[in-house]
Amino acid sequence: MILDATCQLDYQTTVEVPTIFMLRPRSGWAQWVMREELHIRPQVPVIEFTDVYGNLCQRTVMPVGDFHLSVKYRAQVSDSFDEDLFAPLMAVQNLPPNLLHYLLPSRYCQSDQLLVLANSIVEYLPMNYTRVAAIRSWIYHNTAYVSGCSDSSTSALETANTQRGVCRDFAHLGIALCRAINVPARMVVGFLYQLQPMDLHAWFEAFIGGRWFTFDATELVTSGNRIVIAYGRDAADVALATMFGTFTMQNMHVTVTAVNAQSSNRTW
Repeated sequence: MILDATCQLDYQTTVEVPTIFMLRPRSGWAQWVMREELHIRPQVPVIEFTDVYGNLCQRTVMPVGDFHLSVKYRAQVSDSFDEDLFAPLMAVQNLPPNLLHYLLPSRYCQSDQLLVLANSIVEYLPMNYTRVAAIRSWIYHNTAYVSGCSDSSTSALETANTQRGVCRDFAHLGIALCRAINVPARMVVGFLYQLQPMDLHAWFEAFIGGRWFTFDATELVTSGNRIVIAYGRDAADVALATMFGTFTMQNMHVTVTAVNAQSSNRTW
């Protein structure tokens, strides 16, 4: 499927605020970015760099007053994601060195404190993809999606205890439980077609059988049609805007629409 996605961000500041945005998707195995636009008002210098997770970051200083930023993408994405029930979990000693940090506890994913719960979910399952599938299914069936029940400080441990949260919390819990059983896992943020209500979305990936697989514990079955913006250990690594100062967010508006393949090469 070909998707058009937009995100508009409006801020107000009383002092200059150094900011790092993470708003440009990259083409890769999961998607092909066909077109892209980024608009900033007022115009300010922007320096782009790639972070340690391969995400494109835009560094700038928001001036005093109103600041508006909008992005627009067109991307070709998969309608579904691969499953491989027999893909084996990799022994830690055989994992690529650059993935080992995805095994460690992180700020929002206290995997070292969730080993008992993780083992109770996968105890009798073979050492393959079905273990992570069981974790995803357990979260879906045992955690209530409740808007507004958590905030930016809520961790996987809290979500496991309260058994409620939003997409970010579901992803953190999935990541922590995977790491607890020595499966590398990372957080993904981006856009999901037909998400209700429409907003940015979060899910997780697990490294199984030598590759990354996608899991979304907010859905009965993980759907396709997603545009990935960023990857990281947890939400601390994938914030679409990181501000080093005082600001007020006045508005955020997100849209995702399907594009007719026959008109995909026309002006958007």
